[in-house]
Parts: sequence; C-alpha cells; structure tokens
Amino acid sequence: MTILLQDQIGGLQFLHQNKWVDVPPLPGALVVNMGDMMQLITNDKFKSLNHRVLAKREGPRISVATFFRTHFGAGMDDTKVYGPIKELLSEENLQVYRETTTNEYLSVYYDRGLDGGPPLSHFKIQG
Repeated sequence: MTILLQDQIGGLQFLHQNKWVDVPPLPGALVVNMGDMMQLITNDKFKSLNHRVLAKREGPRISVATFFRTHFGAGMDDTKVYGPIKELLSEENLQVYRETTTNEYLSVYYDRGLDGGPPLSHFKIQG
C-alpha cells in the first residue's frame, strides 16, 4: 500500500490504457494506492495501479519509504492462507483469485522479477 501526502509540486502519474496520466496535485490530500494482496483479498473491489513519480526541478521532494512484510524463509508460518474475503463473494461476484500463502506469493514475485509481469495474475482463476 502506498500513501502519498500531496503537495503543490505534483509529478504523480498512473498508467491508464497504456498511457501515463498526470494526477493533478491537491495539496494536503492523501492518495492511497493498494497493493496486490489488497486486490486479492478484496476480490478486485480495490485494484492496484501501476504508478510513478516524475522528478521536477522545482522545490524539494521528501520521500519516506517504509517496507512491511513477513519474513520469507525459515521460521515463517507458511500455513496461513490468504484469499478473497468470503463476505465479498456471491453468485454475482464470483471469486477472481485462488487462495495462496505468503511463501507462495513471494516465490512467484521473486521468480518473475521486475520485468516478469504482475505476480497477482498467477493467482487469477481462469474461467
């Protein structure tokens, strides 16, 4: 999940229909972009978007990155299963992704690398 406190400088873009689209800055607004796992558990109710920030020459830009994830490897509880929230599923809203563990998700993520496409597509139910 990315949370961005916007300023007057701007530079945020989202990929829409294979084109980068500027997000007009609204100083003081929070922009929230959900990650793949949020998309999985909400069964596509909230979607992850490809985004980038263009560096501009005006003013300083302050970025604070914080990473939170479970440890990958020994000692990890790899039996916990993550999947769509059951209350979001119905006959009209069928399950989009199969359940997975953190270990499996991270294995797919690291195996694909940066140019291998989104890992979430690996868990999509074909139908």
